[in-house]
Amino acid sequence: MLWVPFVRKTRSGAEFAGIPKGVLAFQERDFDYAPLVQRAVACERDDEVDHEEGDQDDPLNAVDDESPTAEPNAFDAVDEEYPPPPPPPPHDPLNDVDDDNPHPKKHRRASPSRKLSPAPLRPTLAPTRSAAAAHERRKTKRKKAKAELGHKPSASTMRAHVHPASPLESALDASALPTTFGAYAAKLEDAREQRGRTVWRSLLDFTARGFSIIKWDGIHPRPILDRNGRIIAVLAGQPDHAEYRAATDAAFAAMRNASKTTHFSAEMKKHRRGLFAAVNVGLSYGKGQSTPGWLDGKDYRGLAEEMLANLGIQRMAGFADAAFAIWAPRLHAYYKQCDAKLRTRLPDLRRPFVGSVYFCAAFNFGRNVWTFKHRDILNLAFGWCAIQALGRYDATLGGHLVLWDLKLVVEFPHGALILLPSATVAHSNVPVREGEERVLFTQFSAGGIFRYVDNGFQTVAELERNDPEEYARLSARMASRWEEGLGLLSTLDELIGVGE
Repeated sequence: MLWVPFVRKTRSGAEFAGIPKGVLAFQERDFDYAPLVQRAVACERDDEVDHEEGDQDDPLNAVDDESPTAEPNAFDAVDEEYPPPPPPPPHDPLNDVDDDNPHPKKHRRASPSRKLSPAPLRPTLAPTRSAAAAHERRKTKRKKAKAELGHKPSASTMRAHVHPASPLESALDASALPTTFGAYAAKLEDAREQRGRTVWRSLLDFTARGFSIIKWDGIHPRPILDRNGRIIAVLAGQPDHAEYRAATDAAFAAMRNASKTTHFSAEMKKHRRGLFAAVNVGLSYGKGQSTPGWLDGKDYRGLAEEMLANLGIQRMAGFADAAFAIWAPRLHAYYKQCDAKLRTRLPDLRRPFVGSVYFCAAFNFGRNVWTFKHRDILNLAFGWCAIQALGRYDATLGGHLVLWDLKLVVEFPHGALILLPSATVAHSNVPVREGEERVLFTQFSAGGIFRYVDNGFQTVAELERNDPEEYARLSARMASRWEEGLGLLSTLDELIGVGE
């Protein structure tokens, strides 16, 4: 390194310098300090704690590590070149021109100071092998924590999403909804409920019946309250950023392509929920099963696995779980506890999605998917299912979700999420217009699996035979389970208090 002091004199004897007197300029020759900086950065990365900016990010706006649209980690590259470019040349008063005097007195220009040759630019520093390994360790740790603990919203997340939410109040008393004794399932639909349930109805038909049309952008959440202030359903919305929009677009593209290329039997396209092909995948329990098992999709097993592997659908499933944890934390914890017990008993039994508490998923294929009026009576009576709409349609003119017991007709845009007790609240859809497209992706959990776990991992008949005392105790508790289940729902005041 050569230090070069330079102060020059004009012919008149005045001192002149491009740099103020006494300041030393330096010129780099052979010294290369970029490798030293690179090693220092690597050491700092290795010593840092397992926390990166974004680890505590809002789970509703998080981008999965596997997402193809995720932003690159800022620590994986150094953007600035080193050394930095030289500073601009100092101000030379001899070059000034007085605007009021276009012909200033001419001065003899002093010789410019000796220019320093710029230091050669070094290549951008690439991440070291140890830094990349440290990043992978942190990513693996975050994924493991999410799989084990699920989504746990922070106070800042509650403030961001719960505090500004505008609730929809209703006159419905949730305790009057049609549950069975023990609340593991809902009552069968009676003749009154089934009357006209398959009829196609327009928005005008519903308004004529006294239903309210709810305008909704599909982004900002709106909780639905019963008359006692309990949050019984949520228009949960969706993250308002490009990464999530790309995920929902990819999910729709996959389901749209499958709708066009897969041959579905006529039997599959006609059932009690509507005229579309429904492929369920996940855990089932019932119809003589002694233990929960993985649904056999038969001819559509490959299609189901393809949907589960789609990164866009995985992203949507994770968001649904995060929203569930925010709006019904006690109910979500009940799902999580049941899942943890089941994993201990049946560790090899897989789930549809990592990081989601739901036991089962359904993919509803077709060009214009809309459901008849129905209730999903085998789902947990006080539980919530997650419904996410996908497609290309004008959500102000079709695709609405109809909540019959609440007399609400809700706009349901592409990518949006709605959480509701599908076992006890009757619901249906308004069809989209001719030429438009719409499909549905849902997640749910059968109430029978919760009963299997509560019975000590056995059927009711097995429990009565193997442990009469425990059977009697659980039978006595059945009468209060519905109220206990409703007690797992939150009020808006409770959730706002969490964020304060």
